[in-house]
Amino acid sequence: MTSPAAKSQHLPAGDAAPWQRAATGANLLSPDGTLGVTIFEEMTTLAVSTGAINLGQGFPDEDGPAEMKAAAQAAITAGANQYAPGKGIPELREAVSAHQQRFYRLAPDPHSEVVITTGATEAIAASLLAFIQPGDEVLTFEPFYDSYGAIIGLAGGVHVTAPLLAPDFMPDMDRLEAAFSSRTRVVMLNNPHNPTGAVFPREVLSRIVELADKHDALIVSDEVYEHLTFGVRHIPIATLPGAAERTITISSAGKTFSFTGWKIGWLSGPERLVAAIRTVKQFLSYSSGTPFQGAVALGLGLPDSFYEETAATLQHKRDILAAGLREAGLGVYLPQGTYFINVDTAPLGISDAVELARKLPHLVGVAAIPVPVFCHAEGAERTRSLLRFAFCKQQGVLEEAASRLAGLRDKL
Repeated sequence: MTSPAAKSQHLPAGDAAPWQRAATGANLLSPDGTLGVTIFEEMTTLAVSTGAINLGQGFPDEDGPAEMKAAAQAAITAGANQYAPGKGIPELREAVSAHQQRFYRLAPDPHSEVVITTGATEAIAASLLAFIQPGDEVLTFEPFYDSYGAIIGLAGGVHVTAPLLAPDFMPDMDRLEAAFSSRTRVVMLNNPHNPTGAVFPREVLSRIVELADKHDALIVSDEVYEHLTFGVRHIPIATLPGAAERTITISSAGKTFSFTGWKIGWLSGPERLVAAIRTVKQFLSYSSGTPFQGAVALGLGLPDSFYEETAATLQHKRDILAAGLREAGLGVYLPQGTYFINVDTAPLGISDAVELARKLPHLVGVAAIPVPVFCHAEGAERTRSLLRFAFCKQQGVLEEAASRLAGLRDKL
């Protein structure tokens, strides 16, 4: 089989392979068609060089529960430093199953219907690589988490999108239905949704299930922000009638527990689907973070108060940043979940969010990510004036960022 890299060597100058286009976001290929620097790397570099507060990349700047860190340290000391079983240690698989039962009344078999992965990203990659053949269509909402496009391209799939529309970033149901076809193999759902912060209600999820059933499509549901919602309840799509038999549910420890560097994720679903994904996973990482797995199992068993306080604290941080963004004169779309907030630059007379993102670190000392990089061409035009900020930072950092952003109008 010819690798994507080998295929790209035969492209004419100025063209690029689908995997290259998917992996780099909007306008990030150099003129000769080679890989450019992603907007995330560009914004981080700008933040470092200017001393700006980096609200572009979505990772916390403080650690999660101390008891989880202590458990990981103890596991290392005790010698849990070699390969874990390919599908994960039994303790963590059982904890994932118990978590699903506790919060959602789902009961995956920890022996045959749960797999531990190297973060949610590997779970997504293994799922799509397991089920997508070249030419199969994968449907996502747009804007979409950037790795979806890259993985679909690597699998040789065709990436089809349905738009999420401001101000609430809910789908247009007619356009969603029109996006399905006889070639739709997988619906890649992200709920709560990055980058928009939308949390889809039951009626939206039910329609997705109906359309997936009509077109005999699988549902791969990325739910890493499941516990980070504000005043609304996360509904796993697998809990809806007719969904469980065709759904793979994915989550991870990174977002819930603020340990993104541990890269411990998991997936659950029907045995026949999980077995196919497990076969692919063994040729990706094979095994994932042995000393961290027991610590994550401990975390999944933390009391309800931990989950409630985590969401409440994050909501307070959201509101701090939102106040500064409003004072700056930006149009603020308050998210119902995740730790991202989107704004419209149009009220300031700015129509190009990519251009503003490149100026923002110099203007006010804050870095953000332009939403068009999470879209294909049509979606990029539709979201041309939108910026995304991350608020998963310490309160003092967010207060300083809000203060800096409040002066944006005077700097333009």
